[in-house]
Amino acid sequence: MKHTLIEYLSQFITENKRQLIDKVLESRTRHLTIVVEDIYQPHNASAVVRTCDCFGIQDLHIIENRNKYTVNPDVTLGSSKWVDIIKYSHSNSNNTELCLRDLKAKGYKILATSPHKNDVDIEELPLHDKMALIFGNEKDGLSEDVMKMADGFVKIPMYGFTESLNISVSAAICIHEIISRLRNSDVDWRLSLQEKEDIKLGWIKTIIKNADLLEQEYYNRNQQ
Repeated sequence: MKHTLIEYLSQFITENKRQLIDKVLESRTRHLTIVVEDIYQPHNASAVVRTCDCFGIQDLHIIENRNKYTVNPDVTLGSSKWVDIIKYSHSNSNNTELCLRDLKAKGYKILATSPHKNDVDIEELPLHDKMALIFGNEKDGLSEDVMKMADGFVKIPMYGFTESLNISVSAAICIHEIISRLRNSDVDWRLSLQEKEDIKLGWIKTIIKNADLLEQEYYNRNQQ
């Protein structure tokens, strides 16, 4: 049913867009996912969304314990339409713990991007396990909850006097490094057929202005 719905709705977008969607889907991945904890600067938050889309990361997990994650459309340039943003913003809850437990249940290895005595350089990070890279906020970095629940620690080698990078720059460097290595590895990092169909349907409905009406029309026709 979903496949035929996609075929039906696809007739309402141009051939160029159909080809572009298929091309982008082939480079999308959930083998690597990104988590940000309590980011409060809209520019940084938006830059991470844009980086995820540019490098083919489908899911971005947002932890909101103290700070609300806001996006600047002038920075995202529409990229938030193509990335699945999953927010953990429950009141009176430890959203960090909720997020990390959820990711672990889905088979992700939790990797904190913070210097640590047992850390691994980003260039040497093993790729075969599904990975969730976590970035902390601009002032305090990662919380103690992340540090306790992390399965490993990752760092970007530094050669200057300054010990840290802006969070959006750190995310871009880490994502680029891992994606480049994945694409040249034997790891099965691509989406499943079911995932591609689910995402494709969502993207098509995003492009079509009256998608809900057309979808209802499709179901009405098939129920007769």
